[in-house]
Amino acid sequence: MSDFHHVSVLLEECIEGLNIKPDGIYVDGTLGGAGHSSRIAAKLTTGRHIGIDRDPVALKAAAERLAPYADRVTLVHSNFCEIAKVLDDLNIEGVDGILLDLGVSSPQLDDGERGFSYMVDAPLDMRMNNEDSLSADTVVNTWSYEELKKILYEYGEERYAPKIAAAICSRREQKPIETTLELVDIIRSAMPPAALREKQHPAKRSFQAIRIAVNDELNSVAKVMEDAIPRLNKGGRLAVITFHSLEDRIVKNAMASAAKGCTCPPNFPVCVCGKKPQVKLITRKPIVSGDAELERNPRARSAKLRICEKI
Repeated sequence: MSDFHHVSVLLEECIEGLNIKPDGIYVDGTLGGAGHSSRIAAKLTTGRHIGIDRDPVALKAAAERLAPYADRVTLVHSNFCEIAKVLDDLNIEGVDGILLDLGVSSPQLDDGERGFSYMVDAPLDMRMNNEDSLSADTVVNTWSYEELKKILYEYGEERYAPKIAAAICSRREQKPIETTLELVDIIRSAMPPAALREKQHPAKRSFQAIRIAVNDELNSVAKVMEDAIPRLNKGGRLAVITFHSLEDRIVKNAMASAAKGCTCPPNFPVCVCGKKPQVKLITRKPIVSGDAELERNPRARSAKLRICEKI
């Protein structure tokens, strides 16, 4: 068995929320270690499960874990935001459930060679798909001060973004920044002593921002929310786990918009747009991890699960 092992977040809540039918068609757009997928596949009889991941390492590990259900599972190397194309290529018009776990998997964070972690020295990479051309090295060493400041502030919600961006640009004029711990040192040097004493690691927000930029994560979330809902069969459910406020806002707004339907201004006496609600919200407020899960897996602390159902 591969050593790619990921602790699935909100597992029971996802399985219950998807309301799985044994003869249904389900998609896990972020396959990872297949923790969620193995539970979905186990509930199917004549149904079908499609697992998508952009990380070839994750796909290989998932194939091993899902081997007992090979008769009902199809694995696809792709980005979850390409869900419409994946389904078209498989000649599948509608599905009964879609699951998206938008967190970075534990093996990606912990694998020193991947460059996601600010705790381990590694080359600046952060690509979820190692076949992609854009890496953290390119972002850190070639993007302009304004571009760096923008992503640090918007994607990382880093209040010291201008100072950190300036420090990165200053250091790389001397020589290219090559490793994660070099970058951590630069980030630390740009922050005031009070910020360094905070409980959260000083590089956490900056690393998050660079990772989001490298993998174009927010645009991918917006695209999948636009494309996934139309592919649900009536009664089909979309369950999405987010791990930070930017993703959650996109998911929340997309589900709310699909549930509302009408886009006419509030002062219009009657609807003229003709748009009808596509879904109903199963979760008015996001589902979060309980104490028992948080004790087992502290990384679940920021997870939020939202679910809607096609009408």
